[in-house]
Amino acid sequence: MSVRIILLRHGESLGNIDELAYCRIPDHALPLTPRGEAQASAEGTRLRELLTGRPVAAYISPYVRTMRTFELLGLPVERRVQEPRLREQDWGNLQDPVEQQVQKQKRHEFGHFFYRLAHGESGADVDDRVASFLTELEARVEHDPSHPDTALVVSHGLTMRLLCRRMFSWSIELFESLSNPPHCDHRVLTHEDGRWALDRPFAQWRESPDGTTQL
Repeated sequence: MSVRIILLRHGESLGNIDELAYCRIPDHALPLTPRGEAQASAEGTRLRELLTGRPVAAYISPYVRTMRTFELLGLPVERRVQEPRLREQDWGNLQDPVEQQVQKQKRHEFGHFFYRLAHGESGADVDDRVASFLTELEARVEHDPSHPDTALVVSHGLTMRLLCRRMFSWSIELFESLSNPPHCDHRVLTHEDGRWALDRPFAQWRESPDGTTQL
């Protein structure tokens, strides 16, 4: 049996063009921009061609920008699940713009995986929860005959990279060398003959220090 997981990043949100938006709007409530809405609608056309009518189960981060992205895709799905484990990394309280910049600088200096944001999460914390999601999803596909063989996961850039890191056992060094995919860009994970494959790699801003690669 062939199983597919389609990972999709949300469209452009207000926080992507105005960092001070985090000082007045909670991260989970940030809306899509008009450009983000157009990106989601266009991606819906591409995904319909990819899915070719196959049944789909959708698992969606319960943030406003991810839920709205899914709605604008216009895809018929057999299951639609709000999945908190797919949410963005929790950045804690970002109401103070000075502290926001301090946290970003510390995260850059100490590494995106291990540095825990004040009152928030580290990348390692997100890694743990996406691992739990993947384990549960694989069990559902294997043991529930009514579950579609294709799952659409609408989430966030870092979450997508960590889902792949867990799936393919990538090193921490490799993960920290990867760039987020563009808004409304997707990756397809396919399981055949006992192994998972990634349709195309993520862009890298540097080579991994340990010499490992994605494929």
